[in-house]
Amino acid sequence: MHRYRSHTCGELRAADVDTDVRLSGWLHNRRDLGGILFIDLRDHHGITQLVARPGTPANEALSHLTKETVVRVDGKVMSRGAENVNPDLPTGEVEIEVTAVEVLGAAEQIPFTINADDGVNEERRLEYRFLDLRRERMHRNIMLRSAVIASMRQKMTALGFNEMATPILSATSPEGARDFLVPSRLHAGKFYALPQAPQQFKQLLMIAGFDRYFQIAPCFRDEDARADRSPGEFYQLDVEMSFVEQEDVFQVIEKVMTDLFEEFGNGRHVTSPFPRIPFREAMLKYGSDKPDLRAKLELVDVSAVFADSGFKAFAGKHVRALAVPDTAGQSRKFFDGLGEYAVQQGAQGLAWVRVGGTAENTELSGPIAKFLTEENVKALTEALGLAPGHAVFFGAGEFDEVSKIMGAVRVEAAKRAGHFEENVFRFCWIVDFPMFEKNEDTGQIEFSHNPFSMPQGGLEALNTMDPLDILAWQYDIVCNGTELSSGAIRNHEPDVMYKAFEIAGYSKDDVEREFGGMLRAFKFGAPPHGGIAPGVDRIVMLLADEPNIRETIAFPLNGNAQDLLMGAPSEVDDARLKELHLSIYKGAAKPTPYKPTK
Repeated sequence: MHRYRSHTCGELRAADVDTDVRLSGWLHNRRDLGGILFIDLRDHHGITQLVARPGTPANEALSHLTKETVVRVDGKVMSRGAENVNPDLPTGEVEIEVTAVEVLGAAEQIPFTINADDGVNEERRLEYRFLDLRRERMHRNIMLRSAVIASMRQKMTALGFNEMATPILSATSPEGARDFLVPSRLHAGKFYALPQAPQQFKQLLMIAGFDRYFQIAPCFRDEDARADRSPGEFYQLDVEMSFVEQEDVFQVIEKVMTDLFEEFGNGRHVTSPFPRIPFREAMLKYGSDKPDLRAKLELVDVSAVFADSGFKAFAGKHVRALAVPDTAGQSRKFFDGLGEYAVQQGAQGLAWVRVGGTAENTELSGPIAKFLTEENVKALTEALGLAPGHAVFFGAGEFDEVSKIMGAVRVEAAKRAGHFEENVFRFCWIVDFPMFEKNEDTGQIEFSHNPFSMPQGGLEALNTMDPLDILAWQYDIVCNGTELSSGAIRNHEPDVMYKAFEIAGYSKDDVEREFGGMLRAFKFGAPPHGGIAPGVDRIVMLLADEPNIRETIAFPLNGNAQDLLMGAPSEVDDARLKELHLSIYKGAAKPTPYKPTK
């Protein structure tokens, strides 16, 4: 028999009764029923129940061990009997009557419970992440991640893509986020940068003639944490294709995402094909460029209705309305609750009216009904398709502010009013992003998305159009209100690249200094190409139905970008600093403002 095990803890079934076996694993739980010990032994594969009779050496050994001790046990497989079967365990029909025990790894008293959620805080969990990962939920999430990545590789290879590696040590790149810098020992005063993305390298692979590339790529950005963004490091399914237009990229990624989410979505429906929604339309209808299409409500711009209105709260402002049907049975609590939610999103309040609930009573009521003229009511009825039972919520102010607040209210209202789809993955493409935007603080024209994107209309558009009117061949893929990735058809023409960067304030010398390798490659025959890079962490977060991305990563940093388990970041001694030509300044420096990348 093998030194440690003849079977795993998830393997034994009723057909194995009367078999002599050896198992190894962690002491998951222990129950003493009248002197008879029942032990749950756990390994990677599952749990098997052990039985140790009173007065036996096995009982004596197991009764004193702490939970999470690693043991090897020998014994015989016994039937539990129909009345004692545990239907929640694959091994629930059998148990092992233990005859011998060997301690393989003693355990101290554990700092939190493994076999139940005891509400321990995240900092404690990350400090003892190796214990946290033993919990069933966390183990399941990490194994889901492994299976998803394996499936991605299989699907991409089947579609004719070749997996290739790109450098980790590279040059700094102005992609929007802060770089992580690595000092050079051999070149004093110079630094490598960890890649924010393999952007330039995957384009160079297309120029080199490899046609279809993919990589499960590690990316590094010194950004603040969010629920859907891990600080520091993340992984993406990086994809690039030659001789393609936007729709070609969409067809490949739609197939991969549809198959992936159907494979691992536990029966949740994937809506396909994915709708294409222009950026400006998304902002108007949904208040967001990552709309949650499970909410079956849309916003409507009603600014014109109140342009010359005597209602001062709306006059001369951007006004967005949300019509919610079937609210006749809703109490005042529903309206007040949404108002409180809007305030939490940054609003001063939430104006609303409701339409009478019968065909005979269609009069408007509510806090602002008395301020609306007959013309206002008529125009709103036509614009919103109002009918008995409708409620209308209004937001007024600057476009971006109203979009943010009312976009959040749209989703929350749909959930509270029963207009929200559950158990479904609703994908969409956001397309036709503006190529440029104006910095509100400086007035400078900047890239609004990926600076390597091809402008729609090419060089002619850059030469003849107002920069703020130029659209780009850029796109985002969104699922259930979460942006999974940005992508683009790339700018592969040097003249177009020079002009695009000129508009954004870069000189020709700047471009050649920052992107000399890329430009040199473009001058030797570059194919049209495009790509995208869906985030692996966010995909797994959606599939696992987890609210925080750190629940899908084995060893994440905490919200302050610290590794509490390994003690990173850490100080470096003077000898090492000298070797790297560095000195440390610990004065209070002002943080450098930056614009987070999309």
